[in-house]
Amino acid sequence: MTADGIRFKVADTQKYAGDLYAHFGTVEEGTVKPGAALALEVDRARRGAIRRNHSATHLLHEALRQVLGDHVAQKGSLVAPDRLRFDFSHPKAMSGEEIERVEDIANDFILQNAPVITRLMSRDDAVASGARALFGEKYGDEVRVVAMGENPTTSGGGNTLGWSVELCGGTHVNRTGDIGIVSVVAESGVSAGVRRIEALTSTAARHNANDLARIAKTAAAELRTTVDELPARIGTLMDERKRLERDLAEAKKKLALGGSGGSEAGASADGVREVGDVKLMARAVEGIELKDLRSLADDGKKKLGSGVVAIVGVSADGKAGIVVGVTNDLVTRFNAIDLARRGAEALGGKGGGGRPDMAQAGGPDGSKAQAAIAAIEAALAG
Repeated sequence: MTADGIRFKVADTQKYAGDLYAHFGTVEEGTVKPGAALALEVDRARRGAIRRNHSATHLLHEALRQVLGDHVAQKGSLVAPDRLRFDFSHPKAMSGEEIERVEDIANDFILQNAPVITRLMSRDDAVASGARALFGEKYGDEVRVVAMGENPTTSGGGNTLGWSVELCGGTHVNRTGDIGIVSVVAESGVSAGVRRIEALTSTAARHNANDLARIAKTAAAELRTTVDELPARIGTLMDERKRLERDLAEAKKKLALGGSGGSEAGASADGVREVGDVKLMARAVEGIELKDLRSLADDGKKKLGSGVVAIVGVSADGKAGIVVGVTNDLVTRFNAIDLARRGAEALGGKGGGGRPDMAQAGGPDGSKAQAAIAAIEAALAG
């Protein structure tokens, strides 16, 4: 607020040619006029959060290089009050163990609580000292060098200025301990050869840890176990679910091959009918995954010994898939691909593919399942 009653809230600041800084924001009170003097008031809580996240980015950058290799280079970053994001060059996803090692290294230097030292140096001296610079970034003759952490390897050729040493003009904490803690919450791919980590620091990291602990305790209570035993309990339940799904799928397949299934007159209870001198097992089934139709047709061929099997599976969304199987002794007379295509046409579809003894096709109209079976029967009779 100025003497003229002007209040201007800054949302962003950009640096232009030379040392020209431009503030972008909103006039909340009064009218801004050329030449008006404004007093800058910094949001200390917001600025403090940005300092912690920015400083943690430096530590994570160096930790990534130590864990993954010297090829790691910054490809982009975001420093916000509530989180940080760091993009870096690396050819593949990080393992869980690698992420933990990066976290551990960064937090070890946070616990050092060493002072964060900034120096103004000539660009040549800074580069000669081993300070890391961003590829493609333009620097002036004088640069700002930010050093963090006491380097335990200086006697072996490490940087004498500190553990993490970078050219940077941003705002940072006074000591590494001011960061509190850093926690990596996500790792993902951005583009070919570029990975991204996202992390939290200080209060945000603590709140996230508390939220995760609360979720784990709630899940453990629901499953009547302890948090320590939660992974094993979930693993047991997943194994049990897979077994039940297999049993259910087998039961549905047996029912499909053995029940009435809406077979037409003249067909046996398992859907087998005689078409000339050929046995045809033809059924329309529901509640069976379309991917399981092939195994169902295989079972039907074994049951027939010699003949043709046509299974039309109708899905919950009303579409249909059709699988046709021909036993080996009949493939010279009937081609499963041709039969599947005939059935698909009745379903409103076209095409189909596979082998002469087993083929699959489909169509959008599952209500025409019996018409598809009739089309295949007509093809056998003709």
